[in-house]
Amino acid sequence: MRKLTAIRVVLVILLAAATGGAAWWYLHRRPASDDLILFGNVELRQVTLAFNGSERIAEVLVEEGSLVHKGQVLARLDTSRLAPQVAQAEAQLASQQAVVNRLRNGSRPEEIAQARAQLEAAQAEALNARRQRDRREALAARSIASEQETDIAKAAADIADAKVVVNQRALELAIAGPRAEDIAQAEAQLRMSQAQLALLRQQLADAELKSPVDAVVRSRLMEPGEMASTTRPAFSLATKDPKWIRAYVSETQLGHVRPGMKATVTVDSFPGQPFEGWVGFISPVAEFTPKNIQTEDLRTSLVYEVRVFVTDPDNQLRLGMPTTVKLLVGNGENAPVAHQTGQRQ
Repeated sequence: MRKLTAIRVVLVILLAAATGGAAWWYLHRRPASDDLILFGNVELRQVTLAFNGSERIAEVLVEEGSLVHKGQVLARLDTSRLAPQVAQAEAQLASQQAVVNRLRNGSRPEEIAQARAQLEAAQAEALNARRQRDRREALAARSIASEQETDIAKAAADIADAKVVVNQRALELAIAGPRAEDIAQAEAQLRMSQAQLALLRQQLADAELKSPVDAVVRSRLMEPGEMASTTRPAFSLATKDPKWIRAYVSETQLGHVRPGMKATVTVDSFPGQPFEGWVGFISPVAEFTPKNIQTEDLRTSLVYEVRVFVTDPDNQLRLGMPTTVKLLVGNGENAPVAHQTGQRQ
């Protein structure tokens, strides 16, 4: 009986210890059980670049894997035919600008003085012609001059008077300057020349293919000597920022995921170095199963895409790299508002 009692006491003690240990383990692992573990791959925004014109490629300046910066020239087209067109347009613009300047400035003082001198000369000739006519008429009255000579003198006087009128009008035009309509027409032609030159200069600038962002060259798709086209890509770039993890959650886990939720990301290449992240996009549409299947049996098999944006200041994550994502469900904290910018691409 004593042995049986001792055994019972030992069993009670062991049972109590096991119960306490289980309770302690449960209480201490509960926060961890609230975290969601997802698996996904690193994604980057990709940029496909093509020339904005059709010409033969003269130079390709970067290789695959090269780190390029915004505004850096990646390739150039042949400009041997375009450069002379730009020079011709510049000369035409300069010529038309001179015409506009001349019209805007009006007549020079020397031109007005010349017109006035021509008028005075015409007036003197008219006075002399009238005197000749008067003398011929006087002689004709005394039958000394013939009627023909008198008519010639009269015609010469009339012509001289007409020249006076012509030179008077020329002087008035020189003083008034060009018509407003002529200036407007010349200015319109000047703007047309400016637009044509701007277009050619833009085409010359488009001969250089520049990177729109800081990125890494993924693919070099064309080589020197090939004919470029606006529809044929020359490069494929991968941006360095932002980076995100494309992962999926089941329908039963979807309710625990919210935008801005903090996350930690780990990769096999850096096992002891977690990357901070946050949930930026949660798909409203299920993946891999038809959208119209909503029966109770199949609803739990639906999965939804989640994008977890990650900070990678040292550019260690690579496109397609497999990752493990832990969503911190239990802490109730969200990522900073400035980081909550994830949008589906």
